[in-house]
Amino acid sequence: MDTLVDTLPFSDRHAVSRLHVIVVGAGIAGLVLGLGLCKFGHEVTILEQVREIAETGAGIQIAPNASRILNRFDILEEVIKYANVIERNSIRRYANDDELGSVPIMPAVGKEYGAPLFVIHRGDLQRVLLDAAKLRGCRILTSHRVTRIDESFSAHVQVNDSEWLEGDLVIAADGIKSAIRSQISAADNYESRAIPTGDAAYRCLIPRETMTQDQQAMELLQHNVAQKWIGPDGHIMAYPVKSNQAYNVVFLHLAEDETSTQEGKETPWTTTGDKKEMMSFYKSWSPLIQKLLSYVPEGEIKKWTLNSHPPLPSWVKGRIGLIGDACHPMLPYVAQGAANAIEDAGVIVAALTCTDNVEVALQVYELVRKDRAEKVQASAVRNRENLHLQDGPQQEKRDEAIRSANRGEGQNPDLLADKEWQNFMWGVDVMRDTIEQWDELVVKAKEEDNSRAANAGTYLGWQS
Repeated sequence: MDTLVDTLPFSDRHAVSRLHVIVVGAGIAGLVLGLGLCKFGHEVTILEQVREIAETGAGIQIAPNASRILNRFDILEEVIKYANVIERNSIRRYANDDELGSVPIMPAVGKEYGAPLFVIHRGDLQRVLLDAAKLRGCRILTSHRVTRIDESFSAHVQVNDSEWLEGDLVIAADGIKSAIRSQISAADNYESRAIPTGDAAYRCLIPRETMTQDQQAMELLQHNVAQKWIGPDGHIMAYPVKSNQAYNVVFLHLAEDETSTQEGKETPWTTTGDKKEMMSFYKSWSPLIQKLLSYVPEGEIKKWTLNSHPPLPSWVKGRIGLIGDACHPMLPYVAQGAANAIEDAGVIVAALTCTDNVEVALQVYELVRKDRAEKVQASAVRNRENLHLQDGPQQEKRDEAIRSANRGEGQNPDLLADKEWQNFMWGVDVMRDTIEQWDELVVKAKEEDNSRAANAGTYLGWQS
């Protein structure tokens, strides 16, 4: 795309030594990591517990902080073929569709940050990444469920309670219910548990053919504009996907009965939603919302219980590391879950072009990513509070602040539309920072590791 500007000459970089990296999980995080590692000269085995990797999910946003990494991994051009490039974000009042603010996105964001922002169906993205990973040489083994890792945190994993596999490095991209996270947390004497947020989301895809007789709905589908309706205890995010053949709608709402904190694989956090229940929550919202709700196909509503995790003591242990939802599951309120997982992958790949010392690479990775990811997690919680205000003085003050920010005056309470937050989130280049600050990062990471080791009375694997 004409907005792409890469200030990092990556064509000359390569792996310091060829390593065999075992990646646990073939979701977006695992596939991007495998693709990047193979590109720069490593051997990669991806272990996925399901028998068949299916194209599931709904729309997701990929912002510049992630799209520049996809570009360096030579996959952005193919991904964009299946994406919708959003032109602006419209923030609206829930009851009457009044527009509180309109935020330019593309091409302005792409020109400013040197990389595009787009939305894409998760299944389309995963399919493109899967095909590219295979083409690059990733060995992808399905029906391979990793049941545990070696107690010494060497790069050994047990598959299906029987066979042990060995590599030079293991990266767990096994999601919010990560079994490997539990083992690392236990070694830190920390119990990792989900915390229910009290919110849930209905995720829906409305096919084009169901809306063809509705001019107002077709206007939404045919224009690459993201619509955000904000109201009491909830908000709605909607935009076209699949070349404007489907309208992706996420209905976020209060769900006080969602209190389960069980994390077993048998406990589903995504279930089939009830259309009547969904329409009941939004019954006081605008006529346009009511029409969109009516077009949602029966039986195809996915209800997603929103849970979060407190920050972990550590993301790495020995030759084992966590990425993506395994270590920093994101609430959807700032649209950074996939993007931050891609940042994780970018930093690990960059680190292994600077060293072949696995422990050093992992400690630098944690140093670069952990604090930043936790700030993003916190910003999602704050944005949820800003968006879901009850009608009243606080809501009126928020709405006026959105209008003022739209005129260039002050901060926007919706962080996704706030310039300062955009600079923090979208303006970063984690791969460039890792490489350009490598020597300083190594010194700082070693100091922190020595401090932890002294406090815990353990040695975490640094070589002299």
